[in-house]
Amino acid sequence: MIDVKLLQHLESYLTEQRKEKFTSILAQRTKHFTVATEDVYQLHNTSAVIRSCDVFGIQEVNIIEERNTKRIDREIAMGAQKWVDLNRYHSVKEAINDLKRKGYQIVATTPHEDDSLLEDFDVIKPSCFFFGREMSGLSAEVIEAADCFLKIPMVGFTESLNISVSAAIILQHVTTKLKQTNVNWQLTEDEQLEKRLDWCKKTIKSHKEIIERFYQT
Repeated sequence: MIDVKLLQHLESYLTEQRKEKFTSILAQRTKHFTVATEDVYQLHNTSAVIRSCDVFGIQEVNIIEERNTKRIDREIAMGAQKWVDLNRYHSVKEAINDLKRKGYQIVATTPHEDDSLLEDFDVIKPSCFFFGREMSGLSAEVIEAADCFLKIPMVGFTESLNISVSAAIILQHVTTKLKQTNVNWQLTEDEQLEKRLDWCKKTIKSHKEIIERFYQT
């Protein structure tokens, strides 16, 4: 449970413009959709996916590090790692089990299946979009566990897109379409309070000292 008085105290250290920015961005945030990257080798790809998630209002990103351990490239992510929640997993099985437990359908993004073209994708169900390794794509384990497949229509000689480009195209489309439905896609009130507190801490350098003084009074 968030200490609302503490939150209000920390927000008193922010400018009105910053507080309004937090409020307006949180109003567009969602956990209805999330993204998972599976052992992406190129660091800039993972960082760029995180940046796209922030841009299109996706609050959580799931990073599977079965082979490749990632550090976030701050220059490419452009600070997005501060505002997006990262969930890290050591195996595909662990990630899929946790995501299904949370109520997400597993959506394998691949150009090699015709299950659903992007324009036909049903946005009603909570979904996690899986993106695979640069050369080999998604593992057989993800393909077997997938509830559905999603394909971006392409008409050129090239059969695939860079994963960060694919993520941006898919997220822009599905979030726009989602906001045209009656689905309750926004963060809950408690989730928004939690993120306001988290973002305050990430914005105020001396937040630990301020919190300590707050509870001493």
